[in-house]
Amino acid sequence: MKKVTGPTDHVVIVGAGLGGLSAALRLAGAGRKVTVVERESVPGGRNGLLNKEGYAFDTGPTVLTMPDLIQDCFSCVGEDMKDWLELLPLKPLYRAFYHDGSSLDVHAETGRMQEEIRTVIGADEAAGYGRYVDFVTKLYKYEMNDFIDRNIDSPLNLLTPNLARLIALGGFKRLAPKVSEFLKDPRTQKVYSFQAMYAGVSPQQALAIYAVIAYMDSVNGVFFPKGGMHAVPRALAAAAQKHGVEFKYNTTVTSVEHSNGRARAVITEDGQRIECDAVILNPDLPIAYKELLGKEPRQVKRLNYSPSCATLLIGSSKSYDHLAHHNIHFGESWDGVFDELINKKILMTDPSLLVTVPTYDDKDLAPAGKSSYYVLFPTPNLTADIDWKVQGPKYRDQMIKTMEERGYTGFGDSIEVEHMTTPLDWQAQGMEAGAPFAAAHTFFQTGPFRSKNMAQGFENVVFAGSGTQPGVGVPMVLISGRLAAERIVGAIR
Repeated sequence: MKKVTGPTDHVVIVGAGLGGLSAALRLAGAGRKVTVVERESVPGGRNGLLNKEGYAFDTGPTVLTMPDLIQDCFSCVGEDMKDWLELLPLKPLYRAFYHDGSSLDVHAETGRMQEEIRTVIGADEAAGYGRYVDFVTKLYKYEMNDFIDRNIDSPLNLLTPNLARLIALGGFKRLAPKVSEFLKDPRTQKVYSFQAMYAGVSPQQALAIYAVIAYMDSVNGVFFPKGGMHAVPRALAAAAQKHGVEFKYNTTVTSVEHSNGRARAVITEDGQRIECDAVILNPDLPIAYKELLGKEPRQVKRLNYSPSCATLLIGSSKSYDHLAHHNIHFGESWDGVFDELINKKILMTDPSLLVTVPTYDDKDLAPAGKSSYYVLFPTPNLTADIDWKVQGPKYRDQMIKTMEERGYTGFGDSIEVEHMTTPLDWQAQGMEAGAPFAAAHTFFQTGPFRSKNMAQGFENVVFAGSGTQPGVGVPMVLISGRLAAERIVGAIR
């Protein structure tokens, strides 16, 4: 494994997102002096927080999986996650609603999920689901250590016995046809392949190895932190601070001072010069290259980005008895949705959407008797010809209308507080192409071909976050922090 050269006594981390916090805890545990510089007043990065009129809204990810990876961060400094964070297992993980009026509750326990499928669809489909669980469990076993949870310097690093096992398993076939080998009903096919959206590719184009995302949530379980998703970065930052990490909030880094291929200090907007021996950059990788390092390698300029999304954070006087914590509403169109978002780059004509209800499990996130909703509609990213300054208000109304058509009676009239985020807003927050899911996980932007976490042309600058290895999603970003720290101090296990 290639490592940072020279002294590494003091490491500056730019950005207190989950990747930066993961790296900070590992470096602190390894005895390094660590300074985290964050432009916002709180930690979290994309895992942000909005307080508005008595509501506490999560502004970023809402689905939490693989809590062992969070525990791993705390373990690096000898702490127990349970002392810092209360995680509630969600039951069901999701409730899926379909255009024909049927619904399916998604459970982590295989037997219980088979019974749900047997009741809603039939015995043959339930048996196919059992075989599918066996498939994704093997995928996870073969992928995790060799392909996800390790620093990869070359495609040759992948030549392990597990590569042969993945090939034999069919991991490099396309996802949708592979899923259809086990699941024949469109309803189960959708609920166990929609995760490809997180990777920025359609189920028809994604490699079957991305079914590992379905394992991470739909088999391993989905959780919700008491206090909302933002409780995770708050807890990680508090533990890091306890163990000596210095945080500089409300401080924006404008550049990395460097000479002879080595970073010497970070320079802030208010004129601070913070000397360091190594730097970890947690902002979106292309933005970090362009704005902080003053260069953009050719391969970074050529990146293709995932679809974006429009979100509505809603404080409401109305609740609905038919909902779970996470609710996925699938339109009749499926292949068409991805074709519109990725190829045609137009807004969905038959939307599929996610509605999360944080107050379903934590009433304290809203005023007494009120409910909060996180509504997400996938959209094209900013490479599409859509003027969001004009389209934004119109699309907001369309989102509300679609929800009311999907069973949220009187939703618009019950809104007391709202906040909309469009691709243009994601771009303003520092996400290239307005894409919160970063560079798409196409074949040549995955694994050893994804943007490397060691900065080109620098011997002591490392990246963390979704733009680098291993990729997108809360579990991957937490792992990216570990991989970044290991570039500096060696293996941390």
